[in-house]
Amino acid sequence: MTDISQVSLLSKQVIAEVERAVVGKRALLEMMMASMLAGGHILLEDFPGLGKTLVARSFATVLGLDFKRIQFTPDLLPGDITGGYIFNRTKNEFELRKGPVFANIVLADEINRASPKTQSALLEAMQEGQVTIEGETLPLPTPFLVLATQNPIEYEGTFPLPEAQLDRFMLKLAVGYPSMEEEKLILRRRRERRQDEVALREITDASRVLEMRETVETVHVNADLENYMTALVHATRVDRRVSVGASPRGSLAFLKIARANAAIEGRDFITPDDIKRYAIPVLGHRVILQPEYWMSRQVTDDVIRDTVEKTPVPVIK
Repeated sequence: MTDISQVSLLSKQVIAEVERAVVGKRALLEMMMASMLAGGHILLEDFPGLGKTLVARSFATVLGLDFKRIQFTPDLLPGDITGGYIFNRTKNEFELRKGPVFANIVLADEINRASPKTQSALLEAMQEGQVTIEGETLPLPTPFLVLATQNPIEYEGTFPLPEAQLDRFMLKLAVGYPSMEEEKLILRRRRERRQDEVALREITDASRVLEMRETVETVHVNADLENYMTALVHATRVDRRVSVGASPRGSLAFLKIARANAAIEGRDFITPDDIKRYAIPVLGHRVILQPEYWMSRQVTDDVIRDTVEKTPVPVIK
């Protein structure tokens, strides 16, 4: 059985190894590692060329997990994701050909480019860890994680994710541009490697990741901190700028991600900072603003910052 100190050590080794390929994004990698330990799906929204696909592939390699990439396009069909039954002429019978969703980490690249019917093919997979093909329900590999990306600047020909699907992502994160120093380091490393690919070593495997998740479930949560989580989520429902506040999935996401963050830092208990750190990633995509604020992307973050500032922080002994 893995203990908290081992979870912390392994997590930091995984993050350090991924940093060999992804420069200057320590905070992002820590949050993604926490989400993987918490068993939550991740939505990465940022501009093209910032390494979203690289981050996903690097994590899969270092964690020793099976990785599949699905490029979402307007003509993609649900069967292209889940697979289906193909008639085998030599055996004279139908046989199942599994789609790319049957992997530990599935990268749904530019997920908002596919039709709502195709997007919905991921809903059952994300929520239930299974897919239904021709009436037969098939379990997906464990652990199972969807890492979706979308481009925030090109909306022509896209289908925005419905609220029900957005709610199934534990975190919504942005990669962000590197600083000049970080970008020079990217160039220097590429020049010294003499190739595009970074050879990453495997730190864990699927069974070890599942053990780490079990250990995260033992992290202690004080009752006052449970009240703090629910107070933060409730505050989004009563803000005058908000049309629809965060659902109970937001509270559950806080509980899971705070435990994972504490475990990565080597603690068997959570603190208010474990919760506050993830306020925008957990709540940002779960809040629907009033129509007069739709054009401003900054208002959602302002609502959450105000929520965190106004909610009393419990003092934990």
